[in-house]
Amino acid sequence: MLNPLLERWRLCAVLIAAGMLATAHAFETFGGLAPCTLCLRQREVYWAILTLGLIAMIVVRMPGGPRWRGLTCWGLAALFVLSCAVAAYHAGAEWKFWPGPQACASSGGGVSAADMAAFLDGAKVKAPACDEAPWVLAGLSMAGWNAALSLVFAGLSIAAAIRERGKL
Repeated sequence: MLNPLLERWRLCAVLIAAGMLATAHAFETFGGLAPCTLCLRQREVYWAILTLGLIAMIVVRMPGGPRWRGLTCWGLAALFVLSCAVAAYHAGAEWKFWPGPQACASSGGGVSAADMAAFLDGAKVKAPACDEAPWVLAGLSMAGWNAALSLVFAGLSIAAAIRERGKL
């Protein structure tokens, strides 16, 4: 059942990264949840995954490219582990297990239209806080869900890399 997914893992990783970025953007645009510093760091990792996946899809189709198939999956696994680590750090800061970055202290959450109007009039507006979860589902914040999903995607990347080794 996983074989078709693992066969095209680079494409799947690109689609996953694009989907995660689109979801984050939708929460921002339609949900009014402005991203904090750690939210933006999580997005940066997904941009790296998307970039590596696209480059890998090209490289493995070039002459001599098939020998890079396994390595590209290991690279994706490393980036998904990094995504899990950044998201877990963020979730831990939200649950007050450890402090978040200094630049991301509590501020009260999202940005309202009144806040934006005040900002346009020259008022100082605080950035969203990294240590507050503005959205929680089944006990996990967005960062918590990202950590859990990234761990699953890292496992699938490793499975794809091992599968590629068997093909050589």
